[in-house]
Amino acid sequence: MKKILVAGFGIIALFVFLLTGIYFLFPETLFNLAVKAGRYSAGLVKKEIQVDDHRIVYQEGGKGQTILLLHGFGANKDNWIRFAKYLTNDYHVVIPDIPGFGESSQIQNQNYAAKNQLNRIDRFTEALKLEKFHLAGNSMGGMLAALYGATYPQKVLTLALLAPGGVGSPNPSEVAILLQKGTNPLLTGNAEDFDRLIKLCFAKPPYIPSQFKKVLAADAIAHRDFNKKIWDDMLGNLTKEALSVRENFLAPYLPQIQAPVLIIWGDRDKILDVGGVAVLEKNLKNYRTVIMKDTGHIPMLEHPRETASRYIGFLKGKK
Repeated sequence: MKKILVAGFGIIALFVFLLTGIYFLFPETLFNLAVKAGRYSAGLVKKEIQVDDHRIVYQEGGKGQTILLLHGFGANKDNWIRFAKYLTNDYHVVIPDIPGFGESSQIQNQNYAAKNQLNRIDRFTEALKLEKFHLAGNSMGGMLAALYGATYPQKVLTLALLAPGGVGSPNPSEVAILLQKGTNPLLTGNAEDFDRLIKLCFAKPPYIPSQFKKVLAADAIAHRDFNKKIWDDMLGNLTKEALSVRENFLAPYLPQIQAPVLIIWGDRDKILDVGGVAVLEKNLKNYRTVIMKDTGHIPMLEHPRETASRYIGFLKGKK
């Protein structure tokens, strides 16, 4: 018996040693395994499809009415994993890497202005034969979701806008002030930029193992140039005054939205100030607003259970 116990502890020690070695020597491998485990836990499977010129990589899982989730600028489909975990038991969830981001195609000679991205998203839904669905988006994805709801009202059952872009606020956010000064903190050029971005995204930045943070930072740095291209395609070379006007460009489209809308915004959002809620409420016909306390710009990542609970309650008509 003693020999068996010793052998058992030896195997455990060897496993821990190997895992530690992989963490320090091959952190990307371990990080990817962790992401795959998260997808599996959420009932999601990674897939891909060719849509016109773009190869779009996406995650899909669950059965029931379809929910299409759109991520923010510089982000990717995995931002929704922890949130989607609470949906796939009752809903069919589809989460694409929006063209130009994540693992989807990045084509230098293509234009990624909002109207073009909107068309690509619609072509993606056609390729998957999604005729009617619930639509939710965060930040840039929220802006695209609102535009989609206004442009294709017959396809959208409900709309959830999580701190959407394209909406101004009487109180400029930390990022808005930096942009006015000519600095774009959403473009990551080094590890310090990445650390600053993390602090801007969350009210309370989550703990990220140091080696995993290096993997995330390296990925953000690798995508910097193309992210800048997309930023320029969407905003162009605007003056400071034009940028201020552009921040409210979503307002004229909001009255065209016919679906019920859930507005979710963190009260400590440093990227898009929570004052933008007033613009949404002024221009929407049928909405419900949730202001989440002690929450930053990415509520579904910072507080996935609470955000999912609010969203599911909205879908089921609960107050």
